[in-house]
Amino acid sequence: MLPLNDFPKFTAAAVQASPVFLDAVKTAEKAARLIAEAATNGARLVVFPEVFIPGYPYWNWITDPVTGGAWFEKLVRASVFAEGPEVAKIQAAARANTCYVVIGLNERSPVSLGALYNTLLFIGPDGEILGKHRKLVPTWAEKLTWTGGDGSSLKVYDTEIGPLGGLACGENTNTLARFTLLAQGELVHAASYISLPVAPPDYDMAEAIKLRGMSHSFEGKVFTVIATSTVSDEIITEMEKLRPDARALLERKSSAYSGIIGPDGREVVPGLIDDEGIVYTEIDLGKCIQPKQMHDITGHYNRFDVFDLRVNQAPRSAVSLNSGPAPDADLSAVPMPGESEQS
Repeated sequence: MLPLNDFPKFTAAAVQASPVFLDAVKTAEKAARLIAEAATNGARLVVFPEVFIPGYPYWNWITDPVTGGAWFEKLVRASVFAEGPEVAKIQAAARANTCYVVIGLNERSPVSLGALYNTLLFIGPDGEILGKHRKLVPTWAEKLTWTGGDGSSLKVYDTEIGPLGGLACGENTNTLARFTLLAQGELVHAASYISLPVAPPDYDMAEAIKLRGMSHSFEGKVFTVIATSTVSDEIITEMEKLRPDARALLERKSSAYSGIIGPDGREVVPGLIDDEGIVYTEIDLGKCIQPKQMHDITGHYNRFDVFDLRVNQAPRSAVSLNSGPAPDADLSAVPMPGESEQS
């Protein structure tokens, strides 16, 4: 928790960029360069898009599940472990530039070749991993790729820049997940997204992303840092192998938005739509105080005698193994031949 009268001011950076598609090493190297660039411009917090390493499974949206199976295998082979060498490059960059980093990755399971997690990794300025959040529910076609995380990763981290939490893409519409973070004292929210040009024709993806950030900030009176990936020509060329009209589907405009929303629900600075770049602004956590006097949904503006939210934060595993030694037999409790069990 923040000490009394300690409301940090710092520069946050929202990265809007595309990965080096299905190449974890090169994407990690690109991320390290962007971290250095952001830090040079004064950033103490750098937020990256959803599953930035090594990219998003666009094939789920433009082809059938059987055809997409081969691409799922490519993604598994290119995905990373949270403690792997690719992530170590990001940790080194965070440490070298003394900044906090939130980055999305396709995380491999240590026990299953068929399980991938959509994970947000939180890294401190010393390069240590603070923790990770695994997306609770993959959205729609994403269920062909990712399994769901559990409640153990629905956490807020106490940092020098304030209580920091985050969610991935569509789960920023999950009211209970967002409330769980707010109720743990979250003041800085990282919201990581991907550009999704294949949405219905009347759906403005960039506007929808911004609206979700505005909703969370206004309801919780917090700052939201939104980072969204872009669709590179490299990604489009790869998807054209699956579908000749992929370019027409994936080049649609107003599909990516990155920016920073204040506790009044408005952009602190103008955000970035579609193009690669980095959005910067100063975050002053002191500006969260006065708005909470009117609507503090985790404090005086709620009725906890009426509403009771319970969250299961127990880690989930495929199996529980009891491998301890068998207890020694207590021979004194066993009657000898001819003796009664009762004296």
